[in-house]
Amino acid sequence: MSTTLLLARHGQTLWHAENRYAGVSDIGLTDEGRAQAVRLGWWAGRQAAAGAGIDAVWTSTVPRAIVTAEPACRALDLVPTREHDLRECDFGVVEGRTLAEFEAVDPTAAAAFRADPVVNPFPSAEDPRSAATRGTEALRRIASAHEGGRVLIVAHNTLLRLVLCDLLSIPLSDYRRVFPRLKNAAVTELRLTGKDTALLSLNVPCER
Repeated sequence: MSTTLLLARHGQTLWHAENRYAGVSDIGLTDEGRAQAVRLGWWAGRQAAAGAGIDAVWTSTVPRAIVTAEPACRALDLVPTREHDLRECDFGVVEGRTLAEFEAVDPTAAAAFRADPVVNPFPSAEDPRSAATRGTEALRRIASAHEGGRVLIVAHNTLLRLVLCDLLSIPLSDYRRVFPRLKNAAVTELRLTGKDTALLSLNVPCER
């Protein structure tokens, strides 16, 4: 039996607007980020009204993901479930900095990261392979808990890109090349059937 997972990155934060790495830090949404959350809620309500119901909402435990999911939960009359393994990666010494700022301090490490961000993660950062494993296992648990259903999952850019690579048998080191960016509050649709994964859509905006 297949489960449909509707993956959404949280709304824009101040750091993301400035292209700064935000992993474990609690950074609030901008006005645009809150508007994106409202549009995601509108989209979820439209899905339900069209008969394509959403049976559950899951979020990471990071506040920016929780806040982004709130309008959708209201539209669907659902209480979200929080999953710590959906949290964003810890970016180590680059947390709160841009890649250009890091490159100015340590050009060798920045070049190594650009060449292979999995073999050469940022100093003190979470191992991307471990992040991919915890994220993939979380999505499989969620799919098993809602067999045959449709689930909205609000999480994070780097984690979701790593998980997409893992589920679709794409080398993890290619995550930045194959998936340059998941847009804020856009929806990526996956169908999980046992161990098989199908990508049905990618980065679909929630336009009103």
